[in-house]
Parts: sequence; C-alpha cells; structure tokens
Amino acid sequence: MIGERTAQRTFFAPPRDREPAELYREIAAGSATASRTAFALEPHARISTNTYFGRFPASHWQRWTDVPRVTLRVRARGSGTIFLMASDSLGRERTVDSARVHSAESEYTELTAELNRFADGGGLWLEAATENRRLRIDDVRWLVPGAGRGHGAVVAMCTHNRPEECLATLRTLAADRECLDALDAVFVVDQGSDPAPVEQAGLGAKLRYVRQPNLGGAGGFARGLSEATADGRRPHVVLMDDDIVLEPETVLRLIAFAELTVAPVIVGSQMLQLLHPHRLQVAAEYADLPRLRAGRPVPGAFQDVDLREHKLDLHVDGEYNAWWTCLVPPEVVESTGLPLPMFFQWDDIEYGLRARAAGHPSITLAGAGVWHADFWWKDWDDWPRYFSVRNGLIVAALHGDFQGTAAFLAGELARYLVSMRYALAATLILAIEDFLRGPEVLSDGGAQAVAAVRKLRLEHPETQLRPVSSVGQTRTVRSGPEPSRPGLVMAKRIAWHLLGKSHGEAAVPARDSEWWHVALFDRAVVTDPSQVGVKVRQRDRALARKLTTEGAKVLLRFRKEAERVADQYRAALPDLTTTNSWNQRFNKA
Repeated sequence: MIGERTAQRTFFAPPRDREPAELYREIAAGSATASRTAFALEPHARISTNTYFGRFPASHWQRWTDVPRVTLRVRARGSGTIFLMASDSLGRERTVDSARVHSAESEYTELTAELNRFADGGGLWLEAATENRRLRIDDVRWLVPGAGRGHGAVVAMCTHNRPEECLATLRTLAADRECLDALDAVFVVDQGSDPAPVEQAGLGAKLRYVRQPNLGGAGGFARGLSEATADGRRPHVVLMDDDIVLEPETVLRLIAFAELTVAPVIVGSQMLQLLHPHRLQVAAEYADLPRLRAGRPVPGAFQDVDLREHKLDLHVDGEYNAWWTCLVPPEVVESTGLPLPMFFQWDDIEYGLRARAAGHPSITLAGAGVWHADFWWKDWDDWPRYFSVRNGLIVAALHGDFQGTAAFLAGELARYLVSMRYALAATLILAIEDFLRGPEVLSDGGAQAVAAVRKLRLEHPETQLRPVSSVGQTRTVRSGPEPSRPGLVMAKRIAWHLLGKSHGEAAVPARDSEWWHVALFDRAVVTDPSQVGVKVRQRDRALARKLTTEGAKVLLRFRKEAERVADQYRAALPDLTTTNSWNQRFNKA
C-alpha cells in the first residue's frame, strides 16, 4: 500500500544462540519449529509472539504518534488461523482480528488494529493455530501509514580498547542487510590504544572510522554526533556502545518510531542483562538528583524482572535514556547542543534532562532492547565512582537542587569509613573537591581526573582484587536483615570503633556486604560482585580519623559554596556544549 512503512519486523529467534528464544516466541500447544525468520506449526499446535521482542508497543505508538492504525502482514502457506491479539494496561487479552489461511503456495494475509484503545498501556501480537494440517509463516511485518520526516539515520559507536566486542557488534549490524540498508553511515569513534579492526566488519562504504584521544563516553558520543551532523547533514543518530549484544531489529524500531512521533523526541532502547539475558534492567528510569542516584525505576516500571514471566503492559515513560543504544533526532542536536565534557557517567542523563527542558522528552520504547553487562555484577567501589559523584553533583547543579545532598554525602562518607572502604571515602572527597572547582574541572574532558583518581586508589590495599584461593580459610558470616533504625546502628558502629571493639575477622559474600554488617569486623574478606575474586578490608583507625577530618572540611565547604558553584556551571553550560568547544578537544580546531 502506498504510504505505508515497516514499523517493526517479527523474528522468532535471537541473532545468536546464547540469548533465550522465549523472548521471541512461545509455543502454547503442540509442536512447532522456528528459525529466526520463520516458524512451522504441526497439526493441532498454537504459537504466540506475546513476548518481549514479539509484541508491537501499541501504547507508545498511540501516545506519541498520530498513526491511526497498524497492519500486521504475514506470509503463510498451509492451513490454519492467524490471530491479531491485544492487551490492555492490566494485561487482559482480547482478539482484535483473525484470518483463516488455506493455500498450497505462500500468500500474504493482512490483519488490522486501530491504535485507539491503548492510552494507559497494552500491546499487540501474533498468534497462529492449526487443526489437521501444517502451517508455515514468515516475513511478518507491522506496517503503519505515513512517510515520516525523511531524515535518514546513522549509527555512532564509541569504543575504547574493546576490539573484539566492537567488531562483533558491528558484524551483527552488518549481517542484517535490511537494517544496514536503512543507515546512511556507521561512525566508529575509537579512543583506545588497541585499534578495533573495523574494516573486517563488512560495513563496506558505509563505515566512517575516527580515532581520537580518550575523552570518555561523553567525548566519543559527542564526536559521533558532531561528525554525523556536520556539513548540514540532519540524520537521526543512533548512539551505541561497543560492548553490547545487539538485536539489529532494535535499530529499525527506534528509527521508525522517531520518524513518526508528533514532535521530535529522543527514543531509547531498554537494557537486558548480558549475563542473565532473560532479565530486564529497568523499563524506564529517572535520576534522584539530590541523592545522586541514577537508574531509578519510574512509578509502575519493572526492574530486574524475568521477561519470560512479565509483560510490559503498563505504559511508563522515563526522564532520560542511557546510551547503550539510543536515537537522537537532528532537531534535538540543533536545539540542545552536544553533551557536556563529563568523560564518563551522567553525560546521557544530563543530555536527556537538557533536551527535555528544550521540549524534547525521552521515550524508552518497549520491545526495543539490547544486552549490556549486568550492573549488579559491577563493583561499586572502583574508579568510576569518582565520576558518578562529581558528575551527579554537576547534573544536580544544572537541573535540580541540593536539598538534602550534603546530609546524604555525609552519610555516604560515614558508611564507607565504618565498613573499611577507605579508597571509596577518599574518592568521594576528591569528587566533591573537584565539583567545587567549578567548570574548569571539565576543561580537558576528564583525562587528568582519570589519572588522579586511579593513582589515589592505588594507595589503598583494599582496592586490590585477589584470587579467592589466596586469602586462606576464614569463617563466613552472613548478614542479618536491614536495620529498621540505621541511624542508631551507625552510632553503635562508630562507638565500637572508637572503643576498639570488633568481632575479629570474617569472610563476607557479596550479597551480604552491606555496611552495617562489614562494620562489625576488624578484617573482612569480601567477595567482589563480579565473583572473580575477593577484596580484603582491614581496619585502620588512624586513616579513618584522617579521612573523617578531610571529609568534614570538604562537606562544610560544600554547604557554603555549592549554590555559588552551581551558578558557574549554569553560566558555562552553553559554551561547553558547542561544536567549537568540543573541536578543541577533538584536536580539530
């Protein structure tokens, strides 16, 4: 039909075997076989795509576009019945349309649903059933009317010393020819010392390879946005991490949706957990700015759930979208500028909040996902924590307030010290000090800060990851429940330390390594969240006193100076995010 375009395709298996097929199709009855592009039902069988990747996110399309209807087009051969199913925000199912198929040759069948009953949630999906004969289905597409904005699209990937992961992601992109055909170019910004062999990816003339000094994720994505929109070009830019496992269909879904929204919006994908690929990280998120906490689930949003058991029926929208895979329209770049030179962490949050203030919200599109390294298996106590604190404070200065932030930071410092995380306490202090330096701390894009915080942490032995077998036999002590009165527990732990009391030595599993438990001991062998090894924390009262004094001084400065410094960041923001300002960092000026 003239004026229709593919909004999404339906696949029945993942792009590789390590991800669960149950995210694509469910065999509800009988016997069926499936490949990525087709499935075949034996007699007396039923299959459903009421799955994460199998559903059409009808609620998002109704709420953010003016598309009136969607057509499900299916190529089928054999005999059976095809159903177009729908749900509402409560997950209650209904049949929208159906068609009987009886053909010895492959023929197309179309079913239609009006996008008018999904305001609060719900999706659409395909089901098929057979009676006495086999049925084969392939080339399943969801078609919507409308030409779209006609911007075109590019991918911009940032990579740093992950040549194998980078190449694997690019090859997955190149292997889906329809996806690659939809892209004008693929920009790879390589900031590492170990160049990625991108010429082996099969991207052909669409590859654009750029090398530059390491300016962190912010610098890599800023360069991608800058290159993609140079010389008057106005494409959608799909930002993408190098170390994801890509579902290339996600790229097409982001582009199709962005082309047809009523107004330009940032369209982001969801994160599925790489080590546990059936689990969703969070459906849509916001940042608690006063407490520097990112990735909080918005009300009603699922977090860390098994997608084989939970359907994303309730409509939720986040404040921003992380950049593991996220589409930025050209209108957003024109009105919002480039990211802040924050090097690492919170750059995507700040950009999303800044774009929202300019009239461009972020939409996290259900059913558009990529697999990314599990956050739960990353150690909180590492050098990136510096950027999490410093950059979180900058974002709060620009887009929020500091109501309760000083008290929160004081509590964090106390928790780190009583649980013998001295490097983390020192990292926190340095991050606050550098925030108080004002916008000059962003002048080099973060390279000096990385070197400084890594050097600082090397001075603290509890940061060293050791083999489990290297620390000998130590009794394992598990924690009790979370205290109902944490303030009182903190006071008790501090008093014990001042009096020299403790429970001696213990091994503490990662799941039990809460501050109130580790603080019971003078020496704790704590399993790293990665499960690769352990870290040994040893009580050092002299160091704790020193860090307490330093922390008290910097927190007093923060209370006195934070608002004045926030004004400086707000005044500097327009210049820091211009192409000319970034060009100086790219060594292009």
